[in-house]
Amino acid sequence: MSITKDKKAELITGFKHHAKDTGSPAVQIALCTERINSLTGHFKKHKKDHHSRMGLLRLVSQRRRLLDYLKRKNADEYKALLSKLDLRK
Repeated sequence: MSITKDKKAELITGFKHHAKDTGSPAVQIALCTERINSLTGHFKKHKKDHHSRMGLLRLVSQRRRLLDYLKRKNADEYKALLSKLDLRK
């Protein structure tokens, strides 16, 4: 269910703005999206795992808040990130 160290490092290098960037909204959204995708696959197998489903809903709302923030601050980066992560909006 969690992201491996290698996958996390790969995501960070793909979305970072500078050498030591690990907390920018783009990186956080990419990490949230990866966790959401892995959890959705988990729920196909474990339909009655309601505790993890609450965590998924929390992740989705956190990603939504980060996306709203990025849209307010930098609309061009927001649009590029949506297309790169293949999210609808």
